[in-house]
Amino acid sequence: MSLQVLWSLFLAHPAGAVNSLALFFAVAGAWLCLVTRVREQRGLARVLADGELDVQDQDERTLRINRFFYRFGAACLGSALLLSWFSTRL
Repeated sequence: MSLQVLWSLFLAHPAGAVNSLALFFAVAGAWLCLVTRVREQRGLARVLADGELDVQDQDERTLRINRFFYRFGAACLGSALLLSWFSTRL
């Protein structure tokens, strides 16, 4: 599609275009939070399978990355909520 067609589509239906962007952010944020949770569970299962008794002794770098992904996912979900609210005002 050309840029003119996309721009005319946005001008014809601005609320739908903004709401579609909000849906994209919501799906991306939810997916990121879900995958991070699955990654945490797999890491915990791997530590328990290795027979290590101290579960709290995880790598600090891994914990930092998981926190970052949770925060980024939450920011995506928050921006999706704001965009969706904004699309109702158009």
